[in-house]
Amino acid sequence: VQLQASGGGLVQAGASLTLSCAASGLTFSTYSMGWFRQAPGKEREFVASIGGSGRGGRIFYVDYVKGRFTISRDNAKNMVYLQMNSLQPEDTAVYFCAAGRPILSTVRDSSGYTYWGQGTLVTVSS
Repeated sequence: VQLQASGGGLVQAGASLTLSCAASGLTFSTYSMGWFRQAPGKEREFVASIGGSGRGGRIFYVDYVKGRFTISRDNAKNMVYLQMNSLQPEDTAVYFCAAGRPILSTVRDSSGYTYWGQGTLVTVSS
């Protein structure tokens, strides 16, 4: 299984970015896909997830990105996206995509995900 995240970069506060994650080697539509991030000196944290076919595509967000970030998936292309609007300096982090079959109690926890991409760096300047 491979997950390849891309789309990171350096942007100014208020800008938008769309991250992409290409998945291969798994039955993509059946997996929940998540985005996590890790800021310098901090632990990895949940950002958003979208369920697979068995979860009805249910979407979860961490509270502080609701209304700014949108997760989506294209099962035909084995892709998951994270549209990020109104970026702020505190959004600066390495963003990771992940695939798994979490239960409800682990959908926001890294333990719920089996496969991880290498991460893409998002830097937001003030």
